[in-house]
Parts: sequence; structure tokens; C-alpha cells
Amino acid sequence: MLRWILFVIIYIGLSIYVLQALKTVVKQPWPYYLYISIAAFVLVNFIYQFTAGEEVGRVLSRPKSYAFGFLLTILTFKVITIVFLFSEDIFRILTGVYQKIFGTAREFSLPQRRRFLSLMAMGIAAIPFGALLYGMFKGKYNFKVLKYELEFEDLPDGFNGYQITQISDVHSGSFDNRKKIEYAINLINEQQSDAILFTGDMVNNKTEEMLPWADLFSTLKAKDGKFSVLGNHDYGDYIPWETEELKRQNLQDLKDLQKEMGFDLLLNEHRYLEKNGDKIALIGVENWGKGGFKKAGDLKKATSNINTNDFKILMSHDPSHWAEEVISDEKHFHLTLSGHTHGMQFGIEIPGWIKWSPVKWRYKHWAGIYKEMGQYINVNRGFGFLGYPGRVGIWPEITVITLRKRQLT
Repeated sequence: MLRWILFVIIYIGLSIYVLQALKTVVKQPWPYYLYISIAAFVLVNFIYQFTAGEEVGRVLSRPKSYAFGFLLTILTFKVITIVFLFSEDIFRILTGVYQKIFGTAREFSLPQRRRFLSLMAMGIAAIPFGALLYGMFKGKYNFKVLKYELEFEDLPDGFNGYQITQISDVHSGSFDNRKKIEYAINLINEQQSDAILFTGDMVNNKTEEMLPWADLFSTLKAKDGKFSVLGNHDYGDYIPWETEELKRQNLQDLKDLQKEMGFDLLLNEHRYLEKNGDKIALIGVENWGKGGFKKAGDLKKATSNINTNDFKILMSHDPSHWAEEVISDEKHFHLTLSGHTHGMQFGIEIPGWIKWSPVKWRYKHWAGIYKEMGQYINVNRGFGFLGYPGRVGIWPEITVITLRKRQLT
């Protein structure tokens, strides 16, 4: 309760501070009332959803996600505005002290300057404010097909030109637009890949979240099949369960559902893909994440019957597994496919110029292709979204990778 009281006090204080800037810029009263109404609604809705709403605790229901999204949006606007206004207030205090000490009558704090700074502050704050709203209503379904060609000297000849489509982090419990998901499914099928590989987090917490979407994902097609692994959210670890048996049953239901949808779920095991008389090994491990994340992945078990000289593709949900265990393994994994980071669903990407997201401070490998020690990893930015119900700059991704045989010269 104390935390909520402190949060409300801070929120109201920030709101009052911004209201002063609004009064400096506009003279009509209706913008004040509109601002106060919106700020109050966002606050009340957030408190309600997280204390007395449909699903309390750590379950991220859609109403809770939107409550959080709107709070994040308006707080971003407030904080950016206040940064400008606070600098002006510091200036006024310093000039006041200067006048006191030196007795000067010079006016340092002009109303025109205050109005200009207020206008500039709110104008700049409006950019991320608008971007976050766009991300919630449009950006989260702004699916992008990213295509890569990777060359390997030891790729079996039969797999030269072999095409893989990777998707990751579906988080079906967050979906709220069936037409957009239908569009994305069609987009995946249009790639006509040899194999579809899904690298974990089909749900937020519960198998039932996937039930309304199972028929759509069942229509995914690839010549050599579709394969999957589990992500950290698939185990149901982030919500309370009445009994351990219910939790175990939820996981088993998810495994069964993936099978019904046509996915071959790899649980620390492997399959061989065959093409034109050649074969490559496809390995799938359960979730293995650095820090406090579940470490159910067993690389040794998954590769126990694989030859060291086999060409290998590894599916492992968390990219920290690659850095911690995979690239140093004697088996040499040519290509690892991961997800998990979502690119934090927020950042700036301009191909050939800039690629940035705050998630880079947590994960060294957070989006796209990386190469170390002669091995590649692709970190998919995710198909769905979680927490903040949107995406800004880091769009939902469908990865298409074509394997090429490097010609020796």
C-alpha cells in the first residue's frame, strides 16, 4: 500500500508540474481539463488493473498491458517536459541568487523565454508520446520479412540454396487482432521455405492463450516440416498455480497442442533433414538462459548421437546460451537460431547506419546476425509482444535465411 501511495504522490506531482507548462502555452481552459481528465483516467485505470482487475498478480492480461502502455506513454511525455522546465527553474534560482548577492536589477527570467521553453519541451515530448501510441495501435503488427544469405564452406552440396523461415516469441496471450495475425501467417507461407523453425515462447503463461490462434498456426506450411523448441514463458513459471500438477499439466497441454498444430517439438533432441542425398542435423534444446532464467537445455543430450563433422543448426530460445555454452562447444554449431530479447520492442534501426535499443545493455547479441569463432547466430526480434502492448522502431520479424555453399577459389 505504501508503494502505491508514493507512486500516486509522484504521479500527481509530475502532472501538476506539466500543467504549469500547459498554462504557459495556452490560454483557453479546456486543454487543462482535457489533460487532467486523461492523466486521471490513466492513473485510475492502471491502479485498478493491477490491484482489483480481472487477473491480478503477474498475469499480463490485455487490459493490464494496455494500462501499462498508456501509463508509460503519458509518463514519458511528463518526464521529457519536466527535464526542460526543471532546467529553467534552476536557471531562475541561480539568477535570483545572483541578484541577491550583487544587487542587480537586471531581469533574467523573461516570461517569453518560459513560454518558449514550455512550448519546445512539449513539442519534443510529443514525439515519443505519439510514437508510443503508434506502437500500441499499429507498430505491434508492422511485420517485416528480413532476408539473409549465409555462406559455409562445409555446407553439404544438397543444401545449397536451402531456405529456412524462423519465427520466435509468438506470445499469443497478447494478440488482439485476428486479421493482422492472418496476414502474418500468410506472409510466412508466401516465403515457401523448406523448413519453418519456431524458437520458443508460444504463450505468455498458459496453454489456453494459444487456443484461439491454433487453427491459424496450423496452416503454416513448409516442404520439410515445421519444428519448435520451448522458451522461458512456455513453462508457466511466472504465475502462481494452485498445485504443481496443474502446472505440469499446462506444459503437457502445450506440448500436445504444438503437435496438433503440426510442429515437431524438439526437447533436447535432434532430427536429420535430408536433401538430394545429403543431410544436416537440426538440434533443439529446451530453454537455457543466463542469470535467473530456466536452464533446462541440455546440449550434450541433444547432440549425443550426432557426428562432430555434421553440419548443424541449433534452435535455442535465449541468445545468452550461445555466448555461454554453444560457441565454445567442440561440436561446432554452424548456425544458432534464438529469440527472447524482442529487441525490447523499442529502439532505432536504420540499415547500414544505426541499430540501437536499451536491451543492448542486457544482451550482447540482441537482434540480427552475429558471427564469432566461425559460427553464426540469428536473434529474431520476435513475432508478438509482451508487457508494453506495442513496438516502436523494433518491428515484429519474420526471418528468412538461405544457406549457401561457399565456393573455394
